[in-house]
Amino acid sequence: MESALPAAGFLYWVGAGTVAYLALRISCSLFMALRVWGLGHEPGVGPGLGEWAVVTGSTDGIGKSYAEELAKCGMKLVLISRSQDKLNQVSSEIMNNVGMSYEYPEYFLEIPDLDNAIKKLININILSVCKMTRLVLPGMVERSKGTILNISSASGMRPTPLLTIYSATKAFVDFFSRCLHEEYRSKGIFVQSVLPYFVATKMTKIRKPTLQTPSPEMFVKSAMKTVGWKSRTNGYPVHSLMGTIISTLPSWLYFNVIMRSVKSTRARYLRKAKKN
Repeated sequence: MESALPAAGFLYWVGAGTVAYLALRISCSLFMALRVWGLGHEPGVGPGLGEWAVVTGSTDGIGKSYAEELAKCGMKLVLISRSQDKLNQVSSEIMNNVGMSYEYPEYFLEIPDLDNAIKKLININILSVCKMTRLVLPGMVERSKGTILNISSASGMRPTPLLTIYSATKAFVDFFSRCLHEEYRSKGIFVQSVLPYFVATKMTKIRKPTLQTPSPEMFVKSAMKTVGWKSRTNGYPVHSLMGTIISTLPSWLYFNVIMRSVKSTRARYLRKAKKN
């Protein structure tokens, strides 16, 4: 009985320390959310950083919304896209982000046209980010000012099975952006990694925006408020809360939850494809 007392005391303090740590993390996240989204301030982008902004993937979804918001901030735009027709349409209507995901969650060896999928995902989600950064960064260093916004994904924060290649490439974007920020912030350059959960875009195949899955316009308006404040952000208050909660889950519980979710999505897609 006496030998059990020290063990009980140790477990008590471990539990108390864990609760205190989680409470501190949640409190810090809430404070930062209030500071960024609750208090009005201008986005940390505009002509003061330079006249021009380069936006890749600018014809749809989040990229297009970033192009529109940057134009509203008074910046001149260079729009880049894989589709010339869509590019002409967007340029007549009014970036740094083009992305490619899976058609549906799938096991690695069962991905349709696997070799081509590997090549496309790596080229679009990794190579293009590095190449574009190589093009624009020297001018920023020369001017001692600039901002680079890279769209990663919440699936790049923790491994996402059945979206394995996509998750890994988005993790690269996150690490790449965070490293660049530390390398060049002393030179006046702000590099941000944006890690959204689901947004109602063509890529996610979500048509109707909700509180949890905002429209690209709603997401970008929110994410723009974090520029200059947070070098790593989920971009949207609800997504930020989701990210905080999910980041505290132990690995065994996280993988149990995420596998159930992606397997369910995969099954729904395959049932629908079989009917068609």
